[in-house]
Amino acid sequence: MSIYSISLSAQLTLDMHSLNNEGGEGNQIQTRMVNIVDGNGELKNVNAISGDMIKHILAEHLHRIATANGLPLCAGCKTFNANRISADESYMAAIANMNDADSLTLMLETCAMDDMLGNLITAGSKSLPRKSVVEFGWVVGLPELTRSDSYFHVKYSNERGKAQRDAEKGEEARGANLGQAIFHRPANSGVYALVATIEAARIGFNDITQTYVLDESQRQARLKALLEALLYTLMEPAGAMRGTQAPHIVDVAGVITVSQNVIPAPTLSPLNERYDEELVGLCETLNSIRPGALTAHSFNSMNGYAQTVRDLIQSATPYTLHYAG
Repeated sequence: MSIYSISLSAQLTLDMHSLNNEGGEGNQIQTRMVNIVDGNGELKNVNAISGDMIKHILAEHLHRIATANGLPLCAGCKTFNANRISADESYMAAIANMNDADSLTLMLETCAMDDMLGNLITAGSKSLPRKSVVEFGWVVGLPELTRSDSYFHVKYSNERGKAQRDAEKGEEARGANLGQAIFHRPANSGVYALVATIEAARIGFNDITQTYVLDESQRQARLKALLEALLYTLMEPAGAMRGTQAPHIVDVAGVITVSQNVIPAPTLSPLNERYDEELVGLCETLNSIRPGALTAHSFNSMNGYAQTVRDLIQSATPYTLHYAG
């Protein structure tokens, strides 16, 4: 099946997690809260997980899959350096006197992660963007179904005699966090709306020359790795504070739309309570413009989600833009 783009619209039920935080004030960790307009047009303040965090989680899974599958990675991505190919001294030296088109071609050939996750080369006098093939929105809580609380914790010290307490008052001991300490951590529970899109047709595609720099088998291998990483992102959302607050993943439900022609796979926020039936209807409507271009795959469990993505992994090949060379 030749795939132009794929979109995921899902409701993810997570309990007692703290996957994304703003930072700390004193001994109080602040969870992320954002303002949104809900499906009824009302402004609400809800807990959220940033798109950066979700994409980082996908990147972790993609790094392991790419390494296991032998996909090409730059020196930066081999060590999971967040700067990706910008941290690859060999690549940066090679493109020092190249034009942007050739620099982008070399990037796509060198690294599957830079190809699919994007980058911005700013070293020297360059300003060379590689737009990400995969896009995530913020994962936001449904206002009536999400709550955030803060909980008291203590790190106990075995010795609490006066001499020990005096020693712990020193600036060096406090900085090293060696003494007894109290702190407050947030925990969030609720139903979260998640949206994501994969532009499969752009894998291996040089946006400057409008040509593909990889053959079909290389592009297919990268798409399969990206879909597998997307599957694991919901199975193991490896965000913050998982050591003691790994999220209870209660349920997953949603719709995956697949486009096989030059029409975007539609997505609709699950903040809208009718998002699933709207998406199915929207695909039918858009198919009257480009017959057979879109399919909608609904799922109501983690296994159903896994089966849908598995089927895509087994059958998917990236769409080839016909005007490309």
